[in-house]
Amino acid sequence: MKSSDYILELENISKSFDNNFEVIKDISLKAKKGEFICFIGPSGCGKTVLLYTIAGFLHPSKGKILINNSEVKSIGLDRIMVFQDHMLFPWKTVLGNILFGLTNTDLDKDKKIAIAKKYLDLVDLSKFKDWPISKLSGGMKQRVAFARALVADPKILLMDEPFSSLDSIARKNLRKNLIKIWQNTQKTILFVTHSVNEAVYLADTIYVMSSRPTTIKKSYSIRLPHPRDMSNPEFIKIVKKLEKDMEIEFGLNKNNINSDASNINNILFNNL
Repeated sequence: MKSSDYILELENISKSFDNNFEVIKDISLKAKKGEFICFIGPSGCGKTVLLYTIAGFLHPSKGKILINNSEVKSIGLDRIMVFQDHMLFPWKTVLGNILFGLTNTDLDKDKKIAIAKKYLDLVDLSKFKDWPISKLSGGMKQRVAFARALVADPKILLMDEPFSSLDSIARKNLRKNLIKIWQNTQKTILFVTHSVNEAVYLADTIYVMSSRPTTIKKSYSIRLPHPRDMSNPEFIKIVKKLEKDMEIEFGLNKNNINSDASNINNILFNNL
């Protein structure tokens, strides 16, 4: 494919912090418009650092990030993060939180409200637009966070384990809701998860990441049609192959995983 066919290109991206603490090492990949990509790998390997670097919160130590052939130098509305925590404002209503995503636009009030209501409908929360955030379940709060990210019409959604704090039923429902959102908006999504089943359920492409310093160990193209059935024999076959790759990576680096996770969390806290 030509370079113009890709919305996002990472060219030999590396990221180190003080004392040469290397977290990301020489990562290159390309993402097509509308592609759903999942990153999966050991805790503390640097998946979140990679997303933060793409978002512009952190600057790469080496390499380039290109969006539509233009180099990324800082944060921008073409890339929006959805975090593990929903990061909603408890004093605002559901609608008020979503409208916040349009704060830095020149749209008039009526246009902003119309856009917000469009995405409220997409995440099936129109009936709750005037509810305070405190009255919502965890899954509903995360759907508000999805809608707030979408109102700015980003080219790319960066999602850092957005279902990690939810129970299994809420995760299952949100996975279905996210696929619906993705199919309706055709956004490019980069999604970090620790769940092999979740990655296979969601992704067009899965990148298996190594322990720190993280590199791409292997990539999988998932050709199963949506909606995907986790009991499908082909689905199970892909999951087992991925789990084997993960076991190998964990086994080779098991002594470093816990310390890496703690170190990277501390580094992110001190560098953002």
